[in-house]
Amino acid sequence: MKKLFILAALLMTTYGAFAQTVDLRRKIEVTGIAEQEVTPDIIYVSISLQEYMNGKNRVTIDVLENQLEKGVKDAGIPREDFTINDVSAWNNTYQKKKTPDFLAGKQYLVKVTDLNKYNQILAKVDPKGIQSTNIQSYDYSKINDLKNALKLKALLSARDKAAFLVNGLGDKLGSALSITESDNSSFPQPRVMMMYKAAAADSAGPAESDIDFKKIKLSFQIQAVFEIK
Repeated sequence: MKKLFILAALLMTTYGAFAQTVDLRRKIEVTGIAEQEVTPDIIYVSISLQEYMNGKNRVTIDVLENQLEKGVKDAGIPREDFTINDVSAWNNTYQKKKTPDFLAGKQYLVKVTDLNKYNQILAKVDPKGIQSTNIQSYDYSKINDLKNALKLKALLSARDKAAFLVNGLGDKLGSALSITESDNSSFPQPRVMMMYKAAAADSAGPAESDIDFKKIKLSFQIQAVFEIK
């Protein structure tokens, strides 16, 4: 008999705990989506310069660097947005003495907000001294503000969708019980035409670039659960 009382007590305790954990509220779960495309306005471009022989005369890295600096200045790029990214033994006196034909090189990083300025910069540099160009990275200056705005827009979209469905049943929408965010944004790689010195050597004009940016697509999805009153 005592065992039966103990078993009954255990069953009542278990049922009570189970009843406390079960959420019996009526709920609706919906998804809201907000998207927007923007054009990158922060672009980091690497430009590699290398010495070359013009007949018996060497066109030095200093000459090419001065041309690049002038191009950057004429394009209105702030000095802090123009930096040396990498050096390939440009001041290695021992290497130059050991190998007279050694051609030094330097790589620079330029931050631009307009690709037209990038083209202006390259136009001021001897195309035979341009080894390569490339896009290192890009971004959008107001991306954080835009992300927050899209998240809120997606949440309000979910709320409006839930309210429409619930009102159709003659009920009222309650408060949000849970909110889950998903970031489905995409940063497609730009199409970049690398400019090599060998290809530019036969060109009479300035080095040309062929860069096509696809827009950054910001996309946010909000999964929200609301109570039905």
